[in-house]
Amino acid sequence: MTLNSRALRRLDDAASDNIKDAHERRPLYIILEDVLDTYNIGGFFRLADAVGAKKIYLCGGCATPPDPKIMKASVGTYRLVPWEYAPDAAAVIKKLKKSVGLATIAVEQSASSFDYRDIMYDYPIAFLFGNESTGLSAAVLDLADKTVEVPMYGFNKSLNVMVAAGIVIYRSLENRPRCRANTVI
Repeated sequence: MTLNSRALRRLDDAASDNIKDAHERRPLYIILEDVLDTYNIGGFFRLADAVGAKKIYLCGGCATPPDPKIMKASVGTYRLVPWEYAPDAAAVIKKLKKSVGLATIAVEQSASSFDYRDIMYDYPIAFLFGNESTGLSAAVLDLADKTVEVPMYGFNKSLNVMVAAGIVIYRSLENRPRCRANTVI
């Protein structure tokens, strides 16, 4: 089932719960640490829905639904993607590594970052995204298995966190089986 933005915005809680519970999800987690722009957070919900992510964790200073800007930017997908608020992103990562045994990929510009196109992405996986200005904390970076970045060729130092997320997450799906209506094709 696919819904346009008008239908997504009009879903009531019961319909959202039915859709959310029936939808098979990829073993892909998105962990946000101190992402402050509520429109970015709403965009992450849209991205998580688009890629079939299992869950979004909103950590630290992240706002949470039902913030009106998140609701607007997410086009209603905040109701369809499982999410949880946690005060500490590092604690979430430790818990997921222990319970799910996943790989963690920080998306961050640093001297130790790999070009996002040069690594293999192993699932289950969690992508870590930080504050729009200061990035991820040292504690979270220390828990990442790898750090990747999107190369920049112009004068601007970086992309919007949501744009970088879309590029990297979709790249990670390139070597995964494609799914449509819960069927691998």
